[in-house]
Amino acid sequence: MSIIYAKTPLGLHEIATRERRLSPRLRSALILVDGKRDEEELARLIQNADETLRALLEAELIAAVAGKPGRSSKPAELDEAPPAEPPGMSAVELATARRDAVRALNDLLGPEAESLALRMERAADADQLRVALERAVQYIANARGGGAAASFAARFLKT
Repeated sequence: MSIIYAKTPLGLHEIATRERRLSPRLRSALILVDGKRDEEELARLIQNADETLRALLEAELIAAVAGKPGRSSKPAELDEAPPAEPPGMSAVELATARRDAVRALNDLLGPEAESLALRMERAADADQLRVALERAVQYIANARGGGAAASFAARFLKT
């Protein structure tokens, strides 16, 4: 079974603050670690993946969350207190939508999407997530064209 990595609380803090001043390669890799991609998928997205992931592990910015015995099966992002449940969308639905949208955005735009991805990750309710998603659609349209933006909007901006 492949190993799946997720950001630790230290990793989330680093994304928000840039306190450790990571190299662009390490920061980009940290952004791509989402608790869903396994090491094989990350290896396709990250240069020198073994070395890069090892550096992030040693810095305690990421942790293995699946694929190794004795580890938590729950991503670090979900270990934090869930946001208040908004009307019409449960906390689980919000977390899932947020995680899936961030992953799709990172897949489409890579590190260019960092600020939008952070905005989505911080969304405390469905309304905040919707605003971030609408901004992402605009950005995708500019970067990848109307087709990619329409596909993203159809998937995440259901009315």
